[in-house]
Amino acid sequence: MIKTMEQSERDAVLTVADLMVTAAKTAPKGSGRDTVVAAVVTGEEKKQLADAMRKIGKEYNEDFIVRDAGNVDSSICVVLIGCIDSPFGLGSCGFCGFENCAQMKKAGTNCAFNVTDLGIAIGSAVSVAADHRIDNRVMYSAGKGAIKIGFLPRDVKVCYGIPLNSTSKSIYFDRNPGSVLR
Repeated sequence: MIKTMEQSERDAVLTVADLMVTAAKTAPKGSGRDTVVAAVVTGEEKKQLADAMRKIGKEYNEDFIVRDAGNVDSSICVVLIGCIDSPFGLGSCGFCGFENCAQMKKAGTNCAFNVTDLGIAIGSAVSVAADHRIDNRVMYSAGKGAIKIGFLPRDVKVCYGIPLNSTSKSIYFDRNPGSVLR
């Protein structure tokens, strides 16, 4: 058997995606409670994600989301990392900007512990990709698309997508200059 370079690259990217999910799961949690969820999207589901992103980009007139959808199309897979909306029920905390969890929930915002733990998990995951020289980019747009089409549990309100690829030049940089965030 001869395994081509392209197949080796694809296999390596998918292996690293699994390692990233594991790194997200085992990342330190500031609260001691695990609200992090993750998934790897490939194939037809990846195409559905890119299509959802294009719809969102057009709906909100945001060119960068449409541009990101093109990156998802060109990627081998996308790692999704989100957090379950699970306020702690504290009588007073204030990390989220509200006096307590009841006020935060009433305002419809997110628990600062959950979102902070999500950030730590994403950092752990992308460090795995970097350690293995896999091209990646953290994308709010891919997370928004994944939530919109229900790729993660319903109680996930915040998610980011991390498309992965292996090429001689990263497709996630030097993207069209007209789509720089404002």
